[in-house]
Amino acid sequence: MSYVSLSGLSAAQLDLNTTSNNIANANTYGFKESRAEFADVYSNSLFTNAKTTPGQGVQASSVAQQFHEGSSVYTNNPMDLRVQGTGFFAVAKDRLTPNMNELTRNGAFHLNKDNYMVSSADEYLLGYNVNPDSGQVTSYEPKPLKIPAEFGKPKMTENITLGVNLPATGEAKDPAAFNFEDPDTFNRSTSATVYDSMGQSYKVTTYYIKDQNTPNNWQVYYTMTDGEGEKALNIDGGDASTPGGHAGHTMTFNNDGTLASVNSGQPVNTVALGSNVPPIDLNGADVNQVMNLNVTSTTQFAAPFEMTAFDEDGATTGFLSKVDFDEYGSVIGTYSNGKSVTLGRVALARVTNEQGLDKKGGTQWASTQNSGDKIWGESNKGAFGSISSGVLEQSNIDMTQELVDLISAQRNFQANSRALDVHNQLQQNILQIR
Repeated sequence: MSYVSLSGLSAAQLDLNTTSNNIANANTYGFKESRAEFADVYSNSLFTNAKTTPGQGVQASSVAQQFHEGSSVYTNNPMDLRVQGTGFFAVAKDRLTPNMNELTRNGAFHLNKDNYMVSSADEYLLGYNVNPDSGQVTSYEPKPLKIPAEFGKPKMTENITLGVNLPATGEAKDPAAFNFEDPDTFNRSTSATVYDSMGQSYKVTTYYIKDQNTPNNWQVYYTMTDGEGEKALNIDGGDASTPGGHAGHTMTFNNDGTLASVNSGQPVNTVALGSNVPPIDLNGADVNQVMNLNVTSTTQFAAPFEMTAFDEDGATTGFLSKVDFDEYGSVIGTYSNGKSVTLGRVALARVTNEQGLDKKGGTQWASTQNSGDKIWGESNKGAFGSISSGVLEQSNIDMTQELVDLISAQRNFQANSRALDVHNQLQQNILQIR
């Protein structure tokens, strides 16, 4: 009888410890509650009657973790991630050995000093390389996710697309009187930024003048601001020139307001910065830079002046300003040069038997033979679930149920203690018989 009571005490103590651990981790992100499971001990021999053998007590069968999902807590940190589904994040302690990794549901990540995404324990979050153009995964070999602090080499501006609506009712002016320093000599102007081969930026301003000499004609001139100030920017082959030699181009419109021709039909509409007069100071950049101007989307409708199209293909070096994640787990970096780049995709993994995972602490698990090998995938595909940004998964503890279980385990402990005490009293009575 004493052995039966002792096994009951041990079982009740294990139940108390399991429940206490659940309660202690009620606020641990990604924590999964455990449940103590027990089995009876039964043994007999050839010399005992099985019908009257009461059993030999209880034994711990396992402490099984319950992998149902916890509730969500919303944060203001886009690097806080949660998996909604059966997938796990994968983290590696060593950046150079990503194949040695463990699974976790705790998605509280941040950038370390080397711009790798790491957990609160400084373990590296694993992800996949993607094609920056298509956004598709190029290899399902998980590697530490790194967010570059800088993106892209400087690229000189080679092509500028500029479209505006020039009001048909605009006031006609004399193009020969144009002076970019005198706003009374032109109708409207627009400004844009272009870049040289070193990524240095310059302001290019476009000036529009409705020609009083020719109906449906507008004269267009450009300036460029360098370190010395605003200078005339001359068009190669331009057919609109001021007496001072500022060469622009002529845009002629049809009666329906659409563009009929530029430069009287001549194909040349480029700017060679190195040979510009006056010269543009490029501060050591490539003096052979040529910019092609495309203004074919310009119109002359009876509507207010409006910029309808603008694009230029130059860029300066960008510095990381923001990190976002989409529903597919793609890491999208936004840089100061206006570029948004898909930098990688968060890897997800799952196993066939979650109960076979080996608990490692720190809300992490390792795969075993019982769990099966890791199956690698990504968000929103198959049975891996989906990734949400700015959200963390809370522990799946039901505090009310845990407190009830705690009381039940305490009662079991007290009952087995009482049984052991009764057995001791019986032994004392037997020893006192004379």
